[in-house]
Amino acid sequence: MFKLDGMLMIGSAGANVGKTELACTLIKKFGSSREIVGIKVTTIKAKDGRCPRGGRGCGVCSSLDGDFCITQETNLSRYVADTAGKTSGKDTGRLLAAGASRVFWLRVLKRHLQQGVKALLDIIGPDAVSVCETNSLREVVKPGLFLIIKGHNGKKWKSSAGEVKEYADKIIVSDNGRFGFDLGRIKLTNGKWVMQENATAIILAGGASDRMGVDKSMLPIKGRPMIERISEQLRGTFSQILISANEVDKYSYLGFEVVPDKVPYQGPLMGIASALEASANELNFVAACDIPSINIRFVRRMLAEANGADMVIPATGDGKYEPLFAVYCKNALIAINEVLSSGGRKISDVFGRCKVKYIKMEAGRIVNINTMAEYEEFQKKHDDQL
Repeated sequence: MFKLDGMLMIGSAGANVGKTELACTLIKKFGSSREIVGIKVTTIKAKDGRCPRGGRGCGVCSSLDGDFCITQETNLSRYVADTAGKTSGKDTGRLLAAGASRVFWLRVLKRHLQQGVKALLDIIGPDAVSVCETNSLREVVKPGLFLIIKGHNGKKWKSSAGEVKEYADKIIVSDNGRFGFDLGRIKLTNGKWVMQENATAIILAGGASDRMGVDKSMLPIKGRPMIERISEQLRGTFSQILISANEVDKYSYLGFEVVPDKVPYQGPLMGIASALEASANELNFVAACDIPSINIRFVRRMLAEANGADMVIPATGDGKYEPLFAVYCKNALIAINEVLSSGGRKISDVFGRCKVKYIKMEAGRIVNINTMAEYEEFQKKHDDQL
């Protein structure tokens, strides 16, 4: 799997839903400040003359010579704009006219997607910022952001979209060129595409780390403190990031507000309560500083599930919960403060006092590091992915 934070991938649930329109809109918006490569991928199942879309076909599949072919678009005349502002012509020409610095068309047999991507990266470079139209490429590439466009009346999904639907960061509904989504939430930060949530991320860094014997938050991962790695994964995705810790000076270098506990040494529930009061948003994602890998797609799912709930808590099949990798609404503060005032310290004591939505998560998907042995195991297992 290729990890390309600089790629914004746009798929489509059906034909003529505005995929290229969205790609052009984003290239126009961000292309003035830096070079953006436009990419269109046509995945071919077999070169047997049959069109995967039905009908006679356009000859693209049957004309492929070899396992893949990469063509650079250079002809602006392939793009046409009439006086009404409507556009037509080759999609690659439209991407070029929108302001892409370079545009490439990758035609590739599906079983050779990895080879085709590797060849394309040899041309544009692995750190290139790009906007790519494709569904199937998501099977071999993990982009910075993956959007799928769906027509407002569309009920059936084409097979290539259905196969990667679960990986979408956002499914956007389009209606005659209008997108039911605030495109202002899409950001390009330090060469990485992100989709910003109107929510706060709270990183809990106030634990004693008794089992570890050293401060977990500062354990190095690839030469950087663990808390720094966590905050970088969250940066850009959230409109606010707070660090819950009593040692304000220690974490101020991260560039985020550090919120001390209202009453020190009362455990993580007090840290959550203090940070929730300081939060600028109703929705808040809370993460302990000993979870070095954040599954942003799962976090977005929890945020989406928060409608009508005070808390969204991951639960595994063995009856365990992950309250330190969960979503808390500000409404939960009432119940949290009630528990704290009564002398309670357990987060689970709050569950019966407010509306909690439990969301299923497979065991092992959240990796906590509590001991030095677990830290060394994580380093060894994930060294080539960090």
